[in-house]
Amino acid sequence: MKIVAVTACPVGIAHTYMAAENLQKAGEALGVTIKVETQGSIGVENALTEKDIEEADGVIIASDKEVSKDRFIGKKLIATGVQEGIRNPEQLIKRIQTGDVSVYQAQLVSAEGVKKKRKEKENPIYKHLMSGVSYMIPFIVVGGLLIAIALTLGGEQTPGGIVIPEDSFWKKIEDIGAASFSFMVPILAGFIAVSIADRPGLAPGIIGGFIAANGSFYGSEAGAGFIGGIIAGFLAGYITLAIKKIKVPQALQPVMPIIFIPILATLIVGLLFVYVIGAPVSQVFESLTAWLEGMQGASSILLALILGAMIAVDMGGPFNKVAFLFGSAMIAEGNYEIMGPIAVAICIPPLGMGLATFINKRKYQPAEQQAGKASFTMGLFGITEGAIPFAAQDPLRVIPSIVVGSMTGSVLAMLGNVGDRVAHGGPIVAVLGAVDNVLMFFLAAVIGTLVTAILVNLLKKDVVSSTLDSQSNKQTEAVNDQISSLNTRNEQDKKLYIRKLTDIVTVDLVDTDLKGATRDEVIDELINKMDRAGILSDKEIYRQAVIAREKEGTTGMGMNIAIPHGKSSAVNKPAVAFGIKHDGVDWNSLDHTAAKIIFMIAVPEKNAGDEHLKILQMLSRKLMDDQFRKQLLDVANKEEAYQLLDEIQ
Repeated sequence: MKIVAVTACPVGIAHTYMAAENLQKAGEALGVTIKVETQGSIGVENALTEKDIEEADGVIIASDKEVSKDRFIGKKLIATGVQEGIRNPEQLIKRIQTGDVSVYQAQLVSAEGVKKKRKEKENPIYKHLMSGVSYMIPFIVVGGLLIAIALTLGGEQTPGGIVIPEDSFWKKIEDIGAASFSFMVPILAGFIAVSIADRPGLAPGIIGGFIAANGSFYGSEAGAGFIGGIIAGFLAGYITLAIKKIKVPQALQPVMPIIFIPILATLIVGLLFVYVIGAPVSQVFESLTAWLEGMQGASSILLALILGAMIAVDMGGPFNKVAFLFGSAMIAEGNYEIMGPIAVAICIPPLGMGLATFINKRKYQPAEQQAGKASFTMGLFGITEGAIPFAAQDPLRVIPSIVVGSMTGSVLAMLGNVGDRVAHGGPIVAVLGAVDNVLMFFLAAVIGTLVTAILVNLLKKDVVSSTLDSQSNKQTEAVNDQISSLNTRNEQDKKLYIRKLTDIVTVDLVDTDLKGATRDEVIDELINKMDRAGILSDKEIYRQAVIAREKEGTTGMGMNIAIPHGKSSAVNKPAVAFGIKHDGVDWNSLDHTAAKIIFMIAVPEKNAGDEHLKILQMLSRKLMDDQFRKQLLDVANKEEAYQLLDEIQ
């Protein structure tokens, strides 16, 4: 039996090669021929050829990052995490042997995949803002639905509109909803600050948001609203972050995040709002609200066109979220006729694409027809992302169609005075009683959906049976790219001068009895060894590089191993320090084992690429040997340890 495999991890270093080594060993033990392609930071190594894949009886992908599966169409395929490749390689191979695995078929790009790629490219400011919005939305949804239910079931018609009697049960429900609304701005500000500065930013952010929302602090009747909340959140976050960077005596460090940082940040943000920011922002917000409420005729139609286009153009992306946040903020100000058109526009892209696949099946692949059913269902619940698979597959035809449809529905809703008391969209909010003028809501949504479905079907051509040719071309291109990449790496490997670990390890860089009780203390011990050996020109700069790498993801590899590493201009030459911590130290390892065997890698920034990856590969492969790890832990002194390290090459 022949099996091919691909291993990869987000950082593309140790786990990638650990999984590859264990899969190869398991294959040998089970009498299976296995070839493993590694997709590490150095690039693709041991690339699978077209012939390898054709002859293989199955494929194993052990990866924590996206690995293209196009070249494996028609093969039995297991896709799992890289840890499974490290811990349970025999089970993965046995599943291929017993046939306990499905054949991989071509699929549409998923909405989650598109959203994941989009998130990776997010601007930090936008990311912090959306973090606050995501925590704020449940409070608006709960408040809006409770108020809508109370008005629907307990309201009484009066000349001044629907009113809930003061002494009724439904008045209490309305009060609970109003209480939920009152948290909107503080929560928005608090979690913007948390996104920027972590937990120490929470209290300054929430308190700053509360002050922003309550104009009594700075002599305003209306307060600074959601604009003030956003400003308070960013102020609290960046002020907290600045205070966190202040160096203080060791004795004060434990209480800084609990006492001093929140108190100082809260005072600064609060006083800035009370004496400097609050009143001007409040005036801006009052003017904006009055302008929106006064929109009539052409100006309101223009606003509806803009909001409809923003909702549809990126289906849950930055434009969509900004328009949604705008509508949500207006709900809190009692203006429901901004969220109404948005609520209609939200559901049109998925409903329109779902309807399009029902109307004319010849325009869509079987997989797209199935996606259409899911898209239509998502539209009913106001999930715009249901249209993403279609837009990703054919953006030039799909995106204009859904934008025109959403703009149409949004304008009709604005003209029909559709209001929405809940920060959500789709027919579900109308069914739950959160929508004013329900008939116009459904009319606008139906017309917008029809516009999208008809337009996209006019633009799209009938499906041509060229899928197999397209897939074949993609596979050929992928293989050619891999061969080219491999040739480039072979040229790079010739430049490497590190042949074994002891080329860059001396006895003075070995410590078989580390004293540190925490991860950072152990890191400092090993850095001090490097500093004394003349490896570093500035140990603090190098330490920052090591800690920054830990923040990206733990270097605790599991199996009692940790490999902290840093690339820095403060490193004079490549080196590795080795230490043993017999009782272990918590390194937040993926398998939750304490780190006992610790290698620290230091490489100069200018030639970091080849050297530090070569070192990591050597370590990862040798450390997969259980017997070798045991021998390391049993050494009596650093001289014995050094002799064992000489075997790593």
